[in-house]
Amino acid sequence: MTIEEIGNVVRQARLAQGLRQDQLAAAAGVGLRFLVELERGKPTVRLDKVLAVLSALGCRLDVTPPPAPSGRGA
Repeated sequence: MTIEEIGNVVRQARLAQGLRQDQLAAAAGVGLRFLVELERGKPTVRLDKVLAVLSALGCRLDVTPPPAPSGRGA
């Protein structure tokens, strides 16, 4: 998943919940500028703030580890 895709998920979830950007920013404890940049897919956002926004929307970010190597020589 790219930062652009995360930003799109945030925007769609915010709109689905009928929230303005300033309302979501306040609920997540982040600045409005940060939220605007996140929704636009700015690549230098802070992960802790991204997680706070996702949490405020009731979303979560899952990280899937790569599959374990098969065989012994890997």
